[in-house]
Amino acid sequence: MALRQNSDKEPSIELFIKAGHDGENVGNCPFCQRLFMVLWLKGVKFTVTTVDMRKKPAELKDLAPGTNPPFLLYNGTLKTDFIKIEEFLEQTLAPPRYPHLSPLNKESFDVGADIFAKFSAFIKNSPNNAYHEKNLLREFHRLDKYLISPLPEEIDHNSREDVTVSKRKFLDGDRLTLADCNLLPKLHVIKIAAKKYCNFDIPAQFTGVWRYLNNAYERDEFRQTCPADIEIEKAYFTVANQRK
Repeated sequence: MALRQNSDKEPSIELFIKAGHDGENVGNCPFCQRLFMVLWLKGVKFTVTTVDMRKKPAELKDLAPGTNPPFLLYNGTLKTDFIKIEEFLEQTLAPPRYPHLSPLNKESFDVGADIFAKFSAFIKNSPNNAYHEKNLLREFHRLDKYLISPLPEEIDHNSREDVTVSKRKFLDGDRLTLADCNLLPKLHVIKIAAKKYCNFDIPAQFTGVWRYLNNAYERDEFRQTCPADIEIEKAYFTVANQRK
């Protein structure tokens, strides 16, 4: 019975994420938000500690020397590298107690892989740089095409009606997956920073992207883990002002 009770015990989990400019609230860090979302979606109890990178507390320097957020304490054991942490959580917090979050379709992970890099190149250059804007728009077009195209599981081969446009809410269906935890924080940063410093809006013609974002903003796991707009704007202020 002792073993059974121990296995049923909730793990002790503390997530350390980057603090905002006030040293307390959530800061701009898509990788931190990614893990925040994963833990929330898993439905496990956890605590979140924001780390002021300007004056990292002595106890945190002892806990994770040379490590920047995000990092994790799982039952007292330090976990670093957000990709390894995500893999660990997916394997350890598994059914039947916790849901799997891996997407069914590999392309759900791959489709937005380059969009943040293209945004970074765009914002570092003049907002009038047509080359970088074109590259960014190409990635949005690719994402939009994927989101409006039906997934295999949306197609009923026994039905007489052809499904030509997807109605799913998220990348891999109607549930949030690891793919969304990866991409949505980046899309939010792009939406805020590109508007502020490049007067760039995600084009309305990308209806799949906007359906996706609007559905995501309705979910607490995403909306309540987003940093305030001012945090994103402050994070890119120097980058934007160094442009030629």
